Amino acid sequence: MQYVNSLLDLIGNTPLVRLSRTLDLPGGDGEAGPDAPLVLAKVEYLNPGGSVKDRIASRMIEAAEASGALQPGGTIVEPTSGNTGVGLAMVAQQKGYTCVFVCPDKVSEDKRNVLKAYGAEVVVCPTAVAPEHPDSYYNVSDRLSKEPGAWKPDQYSNPHNPRSHYETTGPEIWEQTEGKITHFVTGMGTGGTISGVGRYLKEQAALAGTDVQVIGADPAGSVYSGGTGRPYLVEGVGEDFWPETYDRSVADRVIEVSDADSFAFTRRLAREEAMLVGGSAGMAAFAARQVAHELAAEGRSDAVVVVLLPDSGRGYLTKVFNDEWLGQYGFATGGQADHRTVGEVLRGKSGQLPDLVHTHPGETIAEAVHILQEYGVSQMPVVRAEPPIVAAEVAGSVSERTLLDALFAGHAKLTDQVEDHMSEALPTIGSTEAAADAVSLLEHADAVLVQEDGKPIGVLTRQDLLTFVAAS
Repeated sequence: MQYVNSLLDLIGNTPLVRLSRTLDLPGGDGEAGPDAPLVLAKVEYLNPGGSVKDRIASRMIEAAEASGALQPGGTIVEPTSGNTGVGLAMVAQQKGYTCVFVCPDKVSEDKRNVLKAYGAEVVVCPTAVAPEHPDSYYNVSDRLSKEPGAWKPDQYSNPHNPRSHYETTGPEIWEQTEGKITHFVTGMGTGGTISGVGRYLKEQAALAGTDVQVIGADPAGSVYSGGTGRPYLVEGVGEDFWPETYDRSVADRVIEVSDADSFAFTRRLAREEAMLVGGSAGMAAFAARQVAHELAAEGRSDAVVVVLLPDSGRGYLTKVFNDEWLGQYGFATGGQADHRTVGEVLRGKSGQLPDLVHTHPGETIAEAVHILQEYGVSQMPVVRAEPPIVAAEVAGSVSERTLLDALFAGHAKLTDQVEDHMSEALPTIGSTEAAADAVSLLEHADAVLVQEDGKPIGVLTRQDLLTFVAAS
């Protein structure tokens, strides 16, 4: 009889699968030309917990047991976007521990429910706060981990995170490619995967007298690709700080990938390669596609590119694979619009996108009123950054009517800060949505905030719609 004693025995040894149709390389449908490199996907969603994080969960818990940091019957507390939590919960269940996981609010409800299904408690924290903020999911987890009997794996600083990849993932890839790998591409979150796998592959290549390029894929806004840590929508990758688990000496290059490209390529992988993966996998595969095109242009038919696909798409069915969710943020869904869109109305006759008129929480009411008058608008968003901003940076809104009422009622002064008197954020709608949908939203609001590719780009009013219809 063939069986294993526990699901934990099935962690690792995931297969490599060739990518073809989504690469769009010369040579036709799925058949690349003679100069095209070989691109292989390391399918980590075939781990029992559904992601690459099963590897680090097992290794971190075993090390904590050995050191005495985790005692029998203890509680595991960790900030996680879901996948690490699933891995930890799965291992904890087998070993008799309880789990409390702290998640940012952008994590899909599907993923939170998976954690709860394993018996874990889930605490949700806001995304749009600084890491040092008391409500950030890092600080909340720190407080909870100080409870008696609690242990925090801290995947962002735990050396057993990259070590697990150095000891398992890296050797698997080297053996599976028979040492012929030339490029390794992976997303960057804690930095553990790229650091552990990359270091192992580079060491083996040096011993063999060859070379392996290690390439990170990173969401736009993350610090790894030169951003400031501004929010983005793809989950589980990128950071707004530099984790201790990231070895800066390993990556040869980091490719920035937008939310739009990540989501579009994620859906292509499902439709064309039968790979139902998450947005971070789509991001990494998009970066690998870029690398493959560069190698093909150089005639590198000898190149072997391995891209790591970290998790399954089953946790993102209400987001990346939901046309309504994508449409809300103005992402393309692949369908052909047969109606006049919100984006068309916003751009108007000129076809050009107007500047996003806005104010900031720290500006005064007098300054906000001046902006409203200067641009001839009656309401505008209050944002925490300069455009192009993302949805999480919208703090609220102000309008002529509410400011006027507050000033004349004596509830506000011109020298007061906007954040003390702003209203809730405007309702949002995607630029690819039908203009008729905006009409419905405007039945209950004076204006709506339009988003395109996950970024607010303008404000639409009833007057804008009337003007557009009259000119059509």
